[in-house]
Amino acid sequence: MQTISNETLQQYTDLLKSNEKVMPDIYLALLSQLNPQQQDWLRQQAAQTAVGQFGKGIYVRALIEISNYCKNNCYYCGIRCANTTIQRYRLTQEQIIEACQKADQLGFKTFVLQGGEDPQQNDEWMVQLITNIKTLFPQHAITLSIGERDKEAYRRFKQAGADRFLLRHETYNAKHYCQLHPHNMSRDNRINCLRQLKELGYQTGTGIMVGSPYQTMQDIVEDILFMEQLLPEMIGIGPFIATPNTPFEQQASGTVDQTTLLLALLRLRFPKALIPATTALTALDDHGREKAILSGANVIMPNVSPPDAREKYAIYTKKNIFSETADAIADIQNRVNNIGYHIDWTRGDYPLTIKQQNNHV
Repeated sequence: MQTISNETLQQYTDLLKSNEKVMPDIYLALLSQLNPQQQDWLRQQAAQTAVGQFGKGIYVRALIEISNYCKNNCYYCGIRCANTTIQRYRLTQEQIIEACQKADQLGFKTFVLQGGEDPQQNDEWMVQLITNIKTLFPQHAITLSIGERDKEAYRRFKQAGADRFLLRHETYNAKHYCQLHPHNMSRDNRINCLRQLKELGYQTGTGIMVGSPYQTMQDIVEDILFMEQLLPEMIGIGPFIATPNTPFEQQASGTVDQTTLLLALLRLRFPKALIPATTALTALDDHGREKAILSGANVIMPNVSPPDAREKYAIYTKKNIFSETADAIADIQNRVNNIGYHIDWTRGDYPLTIKQQNNHV
């Protein structure tokens, strides 16, 4: 493997931290031409950048998986509609409210409502749910991760009280997108949804799977360049995990090393972004969460869904199922403390500029 010199690595890292344009070949070199020691150095630089922006606090969000019904048939996903081997469920609004109440008692200030694109949890249903949650918890943040909707739906969710929206684009390359999704799904629509969310004022998150089938390094560079255009407030990346009863079950999974390297690069380029240590990392490595934090991640999302729901929301195999018990939260705190960080129980919004703060409602 061709490698770059340490001097060149320093120059490239300084460029990442600047506001100047980074050429695609530089991203490509950072992703493919670093030796293990250089990769570790880049991760350390990213961790220092995160600490410079956020301190040693790691934000926590309460993840509530509201439904594993999905109308889509994405080739990588365990809850794809063609998978008849899983037991389906959808939480009632009462169950979701109860999970929010438990999360609040534990100290969480953000609720992340994540689910498949479930036709029964339609726009009206979501507006009612968001309104009810915001009425009970007016100071808490609500993050939605429920897939593609039209702009009017996104506008109504925002008006009802939703603050953030996670919608990973998975891949910007149109050919690669078609290799991961059936033909009735559109890369262009996915990108358009993200642009609409930004226009509506959401703290918007996107991201990719690292090591997904047919993915090239050039594809990942395209993803970074797209993020530079979108300027997301949140970036969620995790390794692809080969999952049974999907067309990709025999494919090789992504790796923790490649994922944390990209995470570090993204932290250096997007210093203020809210970047989670995704649960997929812990499916491959029991210390995946810690490795992500030491590469620049500053968010973790413990699962506070009802226990039986957690077992059924099997979007990938080997899923690490967190309990909502105080003991599990204490274990997470201990792990974070052991690497020199601590839990930050505030809402953890994207850092606003002075101008944005003056206009923020």
